[in-house]
Formats: sequence, C-alpha cells, structure tokens
Amino acid sequence: MNDMSGRFLADALAVAPPQAPAMLPADLAIVVPAFNEVANIDILVAAIDRALEGVRWEVVIVDDNSPDGTAAHVREVARRDPRVRLLHRYGRRGLSSACVEGIQATTAPVVAVMDADMQHDERILAAMFARIGQGDVDLVVGSRYVEGGGIGDWSKGRAAMSRLATRLATRLTRTPISDPMSGFFMLRRDAFLAALPGLSSVGFKILLDIAASSPKPLRVAEVPYTFRLRQHGESKLDALVLWDYLQLLIDKMIGHLVPVRFVSFAMVGMVGVAVHFAVLTTLYKAFGTSFSKSQVVATLVATSSNFFLNNVLTYRDQRLKGFDLLTGWISFNIVCVIGALANVGVARWLFVHQSYWVLSALAGVAVTTVWNYAMSAVFTWRRRRRIKR
Repeated sequence: MNDMSGRFLADALAVAPPQAPAMLPADLAIVVPAFNEVANIDILVAAIDRALEGVRWEVVIVDDNSPDGTAAHVREVARRDPRVRLLHRYGRRGLSSACVEGIQATTAPVVAVMDADMQHDERILAAMFARIGQGDVDLVVGSRYVEGGGIGDWSKGRAAMSRLATRLATRLTRTPISDPMSGFFMLRRDAFLAALPGLSSVGFKILLDIAASSPKPLRVAEVPYTFRLRQHGESKLDALVLWDYLQLLIDKMIGHLVPVRFVSFAMVGMVGVAVHFAVLTTLYKAFGTSFSKSQVVATLVATSSNFFLNNVLTYRDQRLKGFDLLTGWISFNIVCVIGALANVGVARWLFVHQSYWVLSALAGVAVTTVWNYAMSAVFTWRRRRRIKR
C-alpha cells in the first residue's frame, strides 16, 4: 500500500462512526420521498426505530436536491446509522418517480412508502408488516376511511376533493381499496415488479398507479390510521395536484394509445383556440381594428397562452424558468409559425383535390398539433443542463 492510499484509509477510518452495528439484509425497506424536509429527518428516523423494534429495517430517503440541505443532513444521519440510506436525485423530480426509484434501490422483499412530514402514523408500520407477513395479501394500505381511521383536521373543501378523487380512482382500478389515494402503504416486492412495466410515474399517487398497472387484481388488506397535521416545513399540495391526478387517470385509461402529454398539449391547444377568438373578436368587433392586425395580435396572444399553460401543466416536471423561459417562448413561437404554414399547406392541398372543406381544415389542424407537440418537445422543453424545482 502506498503512502497516499494509507492516508486515505486512515482518514476514512477516522470519520467512521464508532462501533457501527453489523448489518444484516433488511426484511423491510421504508421508502420516503423528500423535498425540503430537513427538520423532519431526525424525528422520522427515531419514530421508525421505535415503531419497528425487532424488525430488520432500512429507510431509503429519496431527495430531489432540496435547497434546504435535506440530502446533506441525511448523509450525516446515515454515517451514524447504516440503516439510513440516501438516494439523491439531481435533474429529476416528482413524487411517484421518486417512490419507484427508491423501491428499485433496495433489495428488501417487502417495501413501504410513507411521507417525510410525519402526517402518516409510523406506529402502524409493525401491524402492516405483520399483516403482509401472513402471506395471503400483496398489499397493505394505511387507510383513513376504514373503521378506526380518520382524516384529522381537514377543511371541508379538501375532504370533498379527496372523496371525489377516491370515487374516480375506485372506478379505474380493479382492486377494492377504501383509500386508493393513500400515500402510506406496504407491498411485496414481487407485486411491485409485476406492476413496474405498466407504471406511469405521473403525478403524486403511486398507490393508484401500482393498483391500476398490476396485471392481476392485488390482494389487499387495510390498517386504519388517523392523518396527522404537519409539524415542520410546508405542504407540497397546491392547485396543480388535481391536474397531476387527472393526468394519471387519463394515462391509465388511454396511455397505451396516446401519450398523456399529447392529450394535455391538445387540451391546452383548445384553450388557445378560445383565447384566439376572444382576442380577435374583441379587437375586430369592439375596437374596430383591422382584421389583419387583429388576427396577428390574436395569434401572438394565443401562442403565448399555449406556451405558458404548457409550461405549467403539460411540462410541469420540466418547466422552464429564468432565461430558459424566454428562449423557450421564442423557440415555441418559431415552431408554431412553421406548424401554421404546414396547416395551411395541407388543408389547401386536400381542398384542391376535392376533399370536403371541413375535413381539409381538420386535417390541417391535426398536422399542426402533432408538429407543434413533437417539435416543441425537442426544441422547447428538451432536457436542460439543470432542472430547478
């Protein structure tokens, strides 16, 4: 061994935690997606340790490059406790995809998913593990809607939204789950692997994704718990989570035929048509602006509207900010100008060749939509050097 290698080994041993316990393979892995949860990490690990006494467990914390230093703190905790592991993602984000990557990063035969914010009651983990250990179920769900469970101090609006989302999810899945919107569950690895090829990893409801993607109905048990209030940090729920949820439902219904992003892009396009005619009518009819000038302004406003809506909705996971937002807007406008020329060309060609004028127009719109979607994905929302959350 040379001097440099010797010094490196000595330094490594010097910072290693004293008397680190010998590790046996974990029987249970708890996957915890995290973003800006530095204040909850120590509390969470201690709570899991108390709840799973006698169980060989590990926790995989998947951090999406939190600006509050969550990843750095998890590394410190992991140096003291080898049962704590970190998956630090950079340039990728999203709750469902974080859960999928976390499950794939462990070899434990049973995996659980729970939030880092302490709103899920870790005290039922042992009961969930004992239930799945009986061998007659694939999935155990921590449920707020069975006897003994509860939603805590939720507003009436949030409770109503949860009930509506639950009804929609129940119609989609072939699995009887009282709380398919739960983010707190435990399942066998073989059940996850069977569902893995069909997962969408869209939005934030990974349980619904797994249940709907399983090639056969999952055998389910439920354990009640009461949803708790967040102690530290800020809630990640916002007005766009419903859109994420609708995207997931659409993807599970028709995603094998049409990409869900294309469906979202087309829906935004329809909004753009409404914006175009609203601006055109206002300028041309209300203010007496010439039709040509009104058409130009309406086209620019509608195109910009489509760009910003797509940036917030269709490409929420790749949304542009700062200088990228400006260059993205420019490239999107260029793409749309070429698409408009293609629209006119295709429609005119079909009309000249005796096609019905309505069909000619619809064909032009279809060509433009496909062109704009494909080219904007390549030139506007291509993967950037870095993606901010």
